[in-house]
Amino acid sequence: MSIFVDKEIKLLVQGITGREGKFHTRQCIEYGTQVVAGVTPGKGGQAMDNVPVFNTVQEAVHETGANCSMIFVPPAFAANAIMEAVDGDVDVIVAITEGIPILDMMRVKNYLDGKKARLIGPNCPGIITPGQCKIGIMPGAIHQPGGPIGVVSRSGTLTYEVVYQLTMKGIGQSTCLGIGGDPVTGTDFIDCLKAFNEDSETKGIVLVGEIGGTAEEEAAAYIAEKVSKPVVGFVAGLSAPPGRRMGHAGAIVSGSSGTAQSKIAVMKEAGIHICDNLGRFGDFCAGVF
Repeated sequence: MSIFVDKEIKLLVQGITGREGKFHTRQCIEYGTQVVAGVTPGKGGQAMDNVPVFNTVQEAVHETGANCSMIFVPPAFAANAIMEAVDGDVDVIVAITEGIPILDMMRVKNYLDGKKARLIGPNCPGIITPGQCKIGIMPGAIHQPGGPIGVVSRSGTLTYEVVYQLTMKGIGQSTCLGIGGDPVTGTDFIDCLKAFNEDSETKGIVLVGEIGGTAEEEAAAYIAEKVSKPVVGFVAGLSAPPGRRMGHAGAIVSGSSGTAQSKIAVMKEAGIHICDNLGRFGDFCAGVF
């Protein structure tokens, strides 16, 4: 099984004619994802390889039945692209774009309220259900299909590392996704934990956090109360200095808030199995799952 996306997804790519859009669309197609359309205003009627390009999301959805969007639109225009996808009636929107202004994302967050569309990201690697579909920039080859472990992470690179180690131990994955490291995002840890907990074929969950914000503490509280499956956690940033942004816009320690130490303590109290050595993550998970 899987959460949010599977082999039935019909993907459109906003920004398909740009360099990054072309490259990653081809990677998704090679993995087996059904890419049915692209959208670039002013370039309707063209094609990227064999994928037809449309001027608007609404037109692309009407002509192809697309139900998912992947966004490679520059930061200044990305918020409008997300809202256009919402208006286009797609089910899942995966925003890869990094550097979208926080105020723009607050506007998007408000616009999504009450709508059916699920936003993953922005500033994220995307989502993959191994062996079925890949919507994003992650390396498909490191994932093992048909497995029992769901993976959710704030960090793209750490997602790849933990997935690779799981695969090297013969532990396959049900769905893996990065929720993004910006202060304002769409889908959060709790959304994913709820979906994984309800998925009958996901037997365990990996949660990868980092410094900054309160997402990990909120996830820990939810796990303690609602999640019946074993959860392995890792928090990056034990040595991060206060007040310095570390990679992601949301990865910053303010005073005594948002430190890796405080997050780990709360997660342990919630019964999460904490791995404190990323180099041994696969071995640690093999001992838990």
